[in-house]
Amino acid sequence: MSKAVVVGEKALILGFKGVGFEIVDAADGAKLLTELNMLARDPEVKLVLVTESVAAEAPEALAQFRETSRAILTTIPTHKGSRHIGFNEMRKTVEYSIGVDMLGKE
Repeated sequence: MSKAVVVGEKALILGFKGVGFEIVDAADGAKLLTELNMLARDPEVKLVLVTESVAAEAPEALAQFRETSRAILTTIPTHKGSRHIGFNEMRKTVEYSIGVDMLGKE
């Protein structure tokens, strides 16, 4: 059975539990790295959402997860607003793939 997981500050992600997501509390970059390493080893994990506030503290953790797991990983904004981390990563990937910045700058 496939799993969908949300990683971030517990107070910000608790609501996802009500719609079927597993939640993983990671309040800082070090904890994010540890948790993403464990999730990368779980073949049932297919979708991982990470709060932008924690993702900004450890972008290398996101890159490492993407290298070791086939699961989809993206960031979600918090109540503090969006930092456009997910969009910027997608824009870089599209530009790398086709050689043109089709999505434009923010």
